[in-house]
Amino acid sequence: MKHELMELPFGYDALEPHMSRETLTYHHDKHHQTYVTKLNGLIVGTKFESLSLVDIVKESDGGIFNNAAQIYNHDFFWNSITPNDTKMSTQLEKKIEDTFDSIDKFKEEFLTKATTHFGSGWVWLVLDKSQNLKIVSTTNAGVPLTKGLTPLLTCDVWEHAYYIDFRNVRPDYLSNWWSIINWDFVSQNLTNS
Repeated sequence: MKHELMELPFGYDALEPHMSRETLTYHHDKHHQTYVTKLNGLIVGTKFESLSLVDIVKESDGGIFNNAAQIYNHDFFWNSITPNDTKMSTQLEKKIEDTFDSIDKFKEEFLTKATTHFGSGWVWLVLDKSQNLKIVSTTNAGVPLTKGLTPLLTCDVWEHAYYIDFRNVRPDYLSNWWSIINWDFVSQNLTNS
């Protein structure tokens, strides 16, 4: 099975001023595309050639895992953001408030985890096996799926996600990212979990 680069669910200019066309072009068309191209080359003639992306992530390691996981993470990231004004479902809002005491405390904890994440990686809102919400970070190509966690939301904290627009000021990127979260997507992930 040949893997394809997912199309962005919005136009290249749609997220401005929070995320520029130039950032999306490099991040999606260059970085994300490279992972797709590399994975397709690595799986030829292997047992992974006929597996879905999620199955490859769960069953592989090394270069195959790194590229498959980065595709999965980026697909999830693009779906986690939107130019549209969205709101949390009542179910999601209640679960967040029950877990973190308030939406503001959840936001603060999530953004602190993302700001202080050392090096490259991802910050996630996930459900654990007991259906409890948690904020976790993964390094490099790490994916919550491999730890038995169900991802609901992710933020890319690799420098290529923000360096063009914000240079090395990750907190400014995160503040802008918070403004474009696709709460419909996050809410749907919770409903489907």
